[in-house]
Amino acid sequence: MAGGPENVPGRSSRPFDAGLQPERTALAWRRTALAVAVASLAGLRVLPELLGSWALVPAALVAGVSFVALLLTHRRYRRIHTILTSAASDRVALGGGVLPALMAGATFAGGIMALVAALRLSEHLTQ
Repeated sequence: MAGGPENVPGRSSRPFDAGLQPERTALAWRRTALAVAVASLAGLRVLPELLGSWALVPAALVAGVSFVALLLTHRRYRRIHTILTSAASDRVALGGGVLPALMAGATFAGGIMALVAALRLSEHLTQ
C-alpha cells in the first residue's frame, strides 16, 4: 500500500497519531502519580498527631507507590511509542494491569488508613 505508515519518512520522530492517545494516557497516569504523592504529603501533615511516628510508614509507602507508578508509566509509554512508530501494524497488544492494580491497592490502603485515622480522632475527641 503506497503512502502507508511504513513509507512515511521520519515516522519515529513524530507522534504516532493525530489524537495522541498514548501521550494523553501517559499524562493522565503522571497526574495520578502526582496526586498520590500529594496525598502522601497530606497524610504526613495530618497523621503524626494521631499515629505518632508510625505515620511515617504509610506516608513513605504511598510516596514509594507514587514513584513506582511514575516509572511504570514512563516505561509503558516508551514501549508503546516504540512499537507504534516502528511496527508495520498500527495494533498494539494491551499491557498488563500492574499499574491499575497498584493504584487500586494504594487507594484501598489509603482508605483504610483514613478510616483508622477517623476512628482514632473520634476516640481522641471523646476523651
